[in-house]
Amino acid sequence: MNNNYFWVGGCLLLLTACRISSSIDPTEIQLSSVQLSPNDRTSAATQPLAQNQRRGITPQFDSASDFAEGLALVSINNSYRYIHQTGKVAIAPEQEFSAMATFSEGLAIVRLGSIYSCINQTGQLLEQVQFDSIAHFSEGLAAVKVNTKYGYINKSGQLVIQPKFALASPFSQGLAAVKVDRKYGYITPQGQIAIAPSYDDAANFSQGLAAIRKGQQWGYINRSNQLIVHPQFDGAFPFAESLARVRKGQQWGYINQQGTLSIPLKFSFANDFSEGLAAVQQHGKWGYINPTGTIVIKSKFNYAAEFSQGLAAVQVNSKWGYINQSGDFAIAPKFDNAGSFSEGFARVQVGSKWGYISRDDV
Repeated sequence: MNNNYFWVGGCLLLLTACRISSSIDPTEIQLSSVQLSPNDRTSAATQPLAQNQRRGITPQFDSASDFAEGLALVSINNSYRYIHQTGKVAIAPEQEFSAMATFSEGLAIVRLGSIYSCINQTGQLLEQVQFDSIAHFSEGLAAVKVNTKYGYINKSGQLVIQPKFALASPFSQGLAAVKVDRKYGYITPQGQIAIAPSYDDAANFSQGLAAIRKGQQWGYINRSNQLIVHPQFDGAFPFAESLARVRKGQQWGYINQQGTLSIPLKFSFANDFSEGLAAVQQHGKWGYINPTGTIVIKSKFNYAAEFSQGLAAVQVNSKWGYINQSGDFAIAPKFDNAGSFSEGFARVQVGSKWGYISRDDV
């Protein structure tokens, strides 16, 4: 199975091991903003905001997730809570969970010992949901493991597709990749076979196409199981903004939805397109290309993340900051680690602690 794609058998990767205790007092959460001085805002177009407009959350957490559905999972002293974008505690489960995940479609996966369940956004445990493994909800369904087989539940916890698959992926564009015996195919939300299992591996659909593997080579099919791109790549990834990154050997490029190699295989690594640009690596440094393959932000960063809400986190030497789509720093490199903006906030690390900066501050 291609490890670049998520399967329910790997859902532990979504979870944060934790111990919930009552040691966090909501009043301990500091709501003052991460301070961005005028010198931190290096873009000439950026005007400093009044102090009362800043909505960041001071670095104080031992770990922090991106915001999803208005909530982020954070920890202090091995105690975990979900916080609002105001920084206030939203959910403080009274029950001890050995692992927790971020929210997806109103539910978050939790683990109690060896059993997986879900909580809703009030913190209520769905006691009827008890499985050997659970994936995140997507399009109203979640893959679950019962003994050695996988099926799907709805958000009420009812098994709507019986466990009969060797592996199962989340639904995307109305279809889910599943493994039957040694081959992969696709099913509908009703559990009917839409594309017969005939592939050695298969990924989720995106923009009408899905990467599939025959032997050691990857290609793409459409929802009618027509082979759009003949298997020829050593790696193939989902389409984003009408382009998909592909790999032959150690070289990366991009194909369009007609299967034409629109950006040659010439990069040592490549990320998906996001907001019109894609981060690529050449000669050990990262920069950004546009959909024609032209370098529009010079390769000069130690690492470069995808653009989100107009900004991208980049690493210069050992510090992280954020650039705009002109390649100018909107926030100077000052953080020890940094995530992408999600729902108006980005998690940042200062020393050993994590906090959040607000997009409104920039």
